Parts: sequence; C-alpha cells; structure tokens
Amino acid sequence: MINEYQIRVLPEQAANEQSLKQYIGREKGIDIRTIHAIRILKRSIDARQRTIFINLKIRVFINEEPTETEYIPTEYKNVSDKPSVIVVGAGPGGLFAALKLIELGLRPIVVERGKNVRDRKEDLARISREHKVDSESNYSFGEGGAGAYSDGKLYTRSKKRGNVDKILNVFCQHGASTSILVDAHPHIGTDKLPRVIENMRNTILACGGEVHFQTRMDALIIEHNKIIGIETHTGQIFKGPVILATGHSARDVYRWLYSHQVPIESKGIAVGVRLEHPSALIDQIQYHNKNGRGKYLPAAEYSFVQQVDGRGVYSFCMCPGGFVVPAASGPHQLVVNGMSPSNRGTKWSNSGMVVEIRPEDLLHPDLQLTLGELIPGSELAQTEALIQASGKQEKDNLHVLSIMRFQEQLEQLCWQQGNMRQTAPSQRMVDFTQKKLSYDLPKSSYSPGLVSSPLHFWMPPFISERLSKGFQLFGKSSRGFLTNEAVMIAVETRTSAPIRIVRDTETLQHVTIEGLFPCGEGAGYAGGIVSAGIDGERCAEAVAAYLS
Repeated sequence: MINEYQIRVLPEQAANEQSLKQYIGREKGIDIRTIHAIRILKRSIDARQRTIFINLKIRVFINEEPTETEYIPTEYKNVSDKPSVIVVGAGPGGLFAALKLIELGLRPIVVERGKNVRDRKEDLARISREHKVDSESNYSFGEGGAGAYSDGKLYTRSKKRGNVDKILNVFCQHGASTSILVDAHPHIGTDKLPRVIENMRNTILACGGEVHFQTRMDALIIEHNKIIGIETHTGQIFKGPVILATGHSARDVYRWLYSHQVPIESKGIAVGVRLEHPSALIDQIQYHNKNGRGKYLPAAEYSFVQQVDGRGVYSFCMCPGGFVVPAASGPHQLVVNGMSPSNRGTKWSNSGMVVEIRPEDLLHPDLQLTLGELIPGSELAQTEALIQASGKQEKDNLHVLSIMRFQEQLEQLCWQQGNMRQTAPSQRMVDFTQKKLSYDLPKSSYSPGLVSSPLHFWMPPFISERLSKGFQLFGKSSRGFLTNEAVMIAVETRTSAPIRIVRDTETLQHVTIEGLFPCGEGAGYAGGIVSAGIDGERCAEAVAAYLS
C-alpha cells in the first residue's frame, strides 16, 4: 500500500528517514516495521515564527518497496539524418531548445561564441587574478551561459508558461540531484552545474546533433524576408531556421539587428548593487535565533520588495552562503553578480538590490550620467555611434537602444570609479544611507578586491535615493538587516535584457522575418534558468510546427 501525507515537523525530525518513520507511525497509527520506505515529494521551510518547521509532502510505502524512478526520463533518439535547425547560444534556452528538437525528430546545430564549460574556468580566474576580461569567454559567454557559473538557482514563477517539472527532470536525467524535484527553492550549485551541462551537450552529440564552440554568429542570412541560415566569424555558414538564444549580454546582436532594420523594442530593467552580509547574521535574522541555523537548517534566504517613489526596489537572485563575482562581458566595464556552491557554505550571503527603471525614466534628470570622452572601440562607443548615425529618436526623444546605452554608461562609470580595474567600488550599508564615505570595508567574497567609494555621490540619484529609502524600510521590517556589517558592491545591471526582439505570440516567430525564433532571456522572454529552458522548449515546438 502507498499513502501520501502532508506533514509539518521540526528540522531534526525531517533530517533522516528513521525519524520520519517514527513520526508517521505515531501520528497515523502505522506499525513502523511495515513502513519500507519514505519518499519526500515536496519540502519547504516555514520560518515565520521562532519555532522553525519543515513542511513535507511524503509518499509512504507500506509493506512494499518503491519501484518507480525518482525522476521521469526523456527518450532521445538519433536525428543524424533529420532536418537541421540552428540554435545560436548554448545557455539554458539554447540547450533545452536543442534537446527538445531531438525529441521532436529534428537535428540541432548549436553555435556558441564562448568556450566549453570547463575551459571557461581559466578565463574566469584571469578576471580576478589579472583584471582582464575576455570578451568571448567570461561569466556571460560560454557553454551554459550566464547561469553556468552563477549559482544554478531553479526557482521560477513562470509556471503558466510551460512545464517546470519537465525542465527539472531533464536536469536530473543529466546528473543533477533529485532534491531539485523536492525543494520549494531548488538549487544545483555552481560547483555541480558544469558537469550537468556537459552531460546535456553529450546527449546532443550522441543523438547526431552538432555543437560548435568559439564560433560567434556575426550575421543572419536573410533572403526575401526569410531566414535561411547564419554566418559566423570563423567563415562557416550554417543553413536552416534559427532559434536565437544569445543571452541578455550579447549587445553586438542587438546592434546588428537594429542596424539591419530587424524590429526590436526597448524594455525596462532593474539596476543597483550586490549587497553582501555575513551569512551567520542572515541566519540569525531569518531564523529568529542568536545561534543561527544550527545543525539541521540550510543557509537562510530572504526576499524584500517595496514601492519607493513609484518604482519597485527589491532583492534579486539571493545567494545564501555564496560569492560575489565579476560579471563584465568586455573591457571598460565593471558588473557584479552572485553565485553559491551546492553546499552554500561560505561565510557570506548576497543578493542583488535593485531599482526598477522604465524606458521613459531615462528622460529624468536624476538618471543622467557624465562620463567624459567615449573610449574608442568600446561597446558604449559602438552603441553611441549607431544612435547618432540613425539621426532619429523615438517618441519622447528616446531611442530603442537607450536602455542598453544607459547600462553601458553605468558599467563604464563604475569601472572608472574602480580605478579602471575589476576592483569594485563599495560602501558599507549604513554609511550609504547616511551619505558617509566608508573609511574601511569588511572582508568580502569578491576576489578582485574592493575599493571604498561614495556610491551615494556618483550613482544616479534616481537609483541611490530609492535604494537608501528601500534599505531603511527593509531594516524596519527585518531588525538587524540594515547594518554596517553589510557592504554594497557596485554595480548590478544585468538583471534582464534591455531589448525585446519582437515575436508573434502564437507562432513565436519574429513578427516580420520568417524562420527566426527569438528565445529566452536575451530575446526578452525569460528571467532565469528554468524560464529560459521552458522558452527554449516552446521555441523548438514552434520550429517543428513551422517546418511541418
């Protein structure tokens, strides 16, 4: 007999199966000798009160053994002789699109500008060690995309867009822990995710697909308003319809689309800082216990959101027990992001703390930036040249590339404030709210190093003043959160794409060009690993419908 129960137990009871058997036997009147196994189906932490509880949905096997696998595998067949589809980008959107194409009997050709997930590591280490950013191999570009070395968080609110469980099961099939099927906030860990990504690539290759690294798409081939393939910087040409899953940092793609009159539109982003606390302090605050999380609880998470002067101020991509990392995708930029290893065991916890910015906000005087001369050849210089050459503005004197230009301006300004290296301008949290320079800074996980800087002075007031008010509100709702033990590390700008590549809501094709399927975060249709994976699968299905 198999029964399912919803139970609420103490952390120490949830920690092992024997304790759960004793609890079930006592609460449900079952002889524990007849309970052969317990499988946890869902798990969440209730930390709203001083006594912490674990909510569990469990399956109890009475007088029988489990026979089903813990995850549902997908069958992938050989597609060597099937029609080809080009997938540009090997991030989650591209990888899940490629795997879904195989499911549907189509042959994916994956083209990735960066290196494979293992070889990327050397270039990431060089950013911290030598302060040099490889514009083709960094935290944004390379196999696995921005998510590969950015924590592997799998929580999503995009459950209406597609099958979240399918995405998680595919991860498990390729080596992820089955705990991601159970936890309310699933997480693989930046130390485990690269191997999972390698296994996904190996599935694509074993089924007859292709994966080309260090192969940057330089142009779409368009004939009679129809995509027939792509050109790459290596001189190779690949023919077929295109799933464009380049990620939110491929600004050269946005510039190419704009300069070739492919319709795109500006979209809002959120901008701010990485805020880093000692993880022990966050544990004490969130678990209402001066001793922190103790033996049976994980590193604590938090989530904050407030409306401040008509714009959202909120925490983003919270990384308990994690690191802050340098996430620029080219020279003359300074960008930070966060990640956590699978055990979430570092001394620090961080999150993005950001302010919502809409395209029309760029007209506000408090968002104007002064940078001095443009750096020849920089991404900002290329974007500025396009805007000036167009000789036209959109409504209210805004250009479709205005939000992207603002991102680039703020990243260059931050790089300048960081002594033109990857040393990040930083300020203690209370000092920032009191508009005081921090004369020293706490120890930090950010390996390139910090430099004390008056963020309240050089960050645009539109952002800094809302952040300051938000921090004070967060401190009132969560005592101890607003503290000078916490450090703000600038600047967080890559929360989402600054552009949306316009597509039809039904066919998912571009609105004017046949055979082009904008996909994932880079196209403006996803906001994380799982939602990008879901969108990748949807685009693969749309291509199959198009070809049929």
